[in-house]
Amino acid sequence: MDMTGNWFIEGVYADLSVMLKVRQILYSGQTEYQKVEVLDSELFGRSLVLDGKTQSTERDEYIYHETLVHPAMFCHPEPKQVFIGGGGEGGTLREVLAHKSVERATMIDLDPQVVALCREHLPNHHQGSFDDPRTNLIHEDARGYLENTSDFYDAIILDLVDPLEGGTAALLYTHEFYAAAKARLNPGGVLVTQSGPAGLLSFTECFTTIFNTLGGIFAHTKAVQVHVPAFQTLWGFTIASDAAFSPTSEDEVDAEIARRLSKPLRYYDGESHRNMHALTRFQREGLKSETRVNTDADPVFMI
Repeated sequence: MDMTGNWFIEGVYADLSVMLKVRQILYSGQTEYQKVEVLDSELFGRSLVLDGKTQSTERDEYIYHETLVHPAMFCHPEPKQVFIGGGGEGGTLREVLAHKSVERATMIDLDPQVVALCREHLPNHHQGSFDDPRTNLIHEDARGYLENTSDFYDAIILDLVDPLEGGTAALLYTHEFYAAAKARLNPGGVLVTQSGPAGLLSFTECFTTIFNTLGGIFAHTKAVQVHVPAFQTLWGFTIASDAAFSPTSEDEVDAEIARRLSKPLRYYDGESHRNMHALTRFQREGLKSETRVNTDADPVFMI
């Protein structure tokens, strides 16, 4: 962690960094897999930082987690078995378990120490979701698990760290990995992955490539984007399925939220649904023109 006085300095691009004033460092250390910090600030509250990159903050995590989970799960009529890759803070698990249809949420996170730290320091993220009887928490590599399990899922939700060279998730964004994930989906199943920065300065780093890679495996793909203040830019997500996506009106989304969820939401509703699917022109043109495919032999890394 780059600290100057009480300021946390995070690199956003090669020639741009941002500074956050920190009230308290709740934890700073190295696990077997990555460097971990849990910070507290006036602006964002408690934040999880992995390998120098902010993963989520109390102030705005609900924007990210609701966008990752609900648009995809609403593409399935009744998701019962859900796989979560990553998501150590428990925010994704929290949103998955809000679906009354879910019978089991199998969460695979490589780093048990990160999960333990989040359970201790980020209670407003997980809100007790790790203790829900439907939760099946396993600490191992998500790719190895999907390649070897005999289980099938209605939804696969990938809340992974960014595809950084040498990072723990470098090979969890490739054609080969997505093919292994698709093989574990029930008929009509849906996969969604966080897809990295989607703003003007960074949308071609991995957002367009992830979309293009999934498009070579699934019959239907769609991209969504939201602004996450702690990430300093728009953020992308990609939803993929062999089942066609039904057009959804604002009223239909609001009705599904009321019918299918056990708690109110803070960000996602019918109007937000329409907005997050309305991509900018540069995003649409970038997705259309992208030709790169992310493979094990030639992975695409974020800068």
